[in-house]
Amino acid sequence: MITQPNHVPERLALLATSAVDPFLTEELLRGEQVHGGIDLAKVVEPLPEDDARWWVEPIRSLVEDAMFEFREDRTRADAWLAPRLHATLRLTRREAADKRLWNHIALAVAPDYVVWRHLPEPTVNRPETRVAAERFRGPADRQCFSRLWWAAELFRNGSDYQPVEVACGNQDLIHTVLRMDVIDHRPTAQALVRLLESGSVTTGREINGLGVAISTAGATLTYDVLAPDEPRDPTHLRDWIAEAESAPPVERYELPKGPDEDPVPEDSVAALTSYFAELFETAPVRGRKIGD
Repeated sequence: MITQPNHVPERLALLATSAVDPFLTEELLRGEQVHGGIDLAKVVEPLPEDDARWWVEPIRSLVEDAMFEFREDRTRADAWLAPRLHATLRLTRREAADKRLWNHIALAVAPDYVVWRHLPEPTVNRPETRVAAERFRGPADRQCFSRLWWAAELFRNGSDYQPVEVACGNQDLIHTVLRMDVIDHRPTAQALVRLLESGSVTTGREINGLGVAISTAGATLTYDVLAPDEPRDPTHLRDWIAEAESAPPVERYELPKGPDEDPVPEDSVAALTSYFAELFETAPVRGRKIGD
């Protein structure tokens, strides 16, 4: 398995997708050899030097701890890393939507983590395996680090990251739900977590079926009416981002705190949890007969 590049930058930067491919070699994707880092540093766009958020060391430290702590079960790293990455890399949604930032983290800062987390285990039928290139420079719901950041952003309940742990502990949920437009509705996200916690929905087929049902119903039913949410005060997010310079490293054994925003109204979460449970009874779950 590869290690980090010989040259890891001190600060984050922006790496255009058009500049990524020369560094996505077969040797890297197979986990055999990583680039040196020097040539990559020549094609990035620097970020403002007066912003403390762009220091690389806190992110490097997190991924190294994750690789050590979850060396026996790599998938469990998602639930641990997602809230801590979000609390460490304090971004606006506009900033998080810039793929160039995630390209740089994946290729310049932590390509060893991407390979460690996403290189499939070899099998008899597939003795040679490789990491999918989209884990380095793919869409937000597939790229190694952006999917974790966005999962934390969409599933946190105000400052509480506990729902993020639940959501990211289920690979089928984050693979399916991050693609749904309705997941930006906070009560919807929290209701899905409640269904997972209660054991009402567990398997990949069940989650996929429920996701289809929720999206279909959302086309004719406005969830904002059934389960209203309070508009978020952007001041809290701005203050949280401004505190990045003085914030200590995130806790390893306790969940960090997110922006000091109000939690989702409990009545709205309860209403949608009940409604989604009813939807699930007739959801198109492959292999299940209605009424089972």
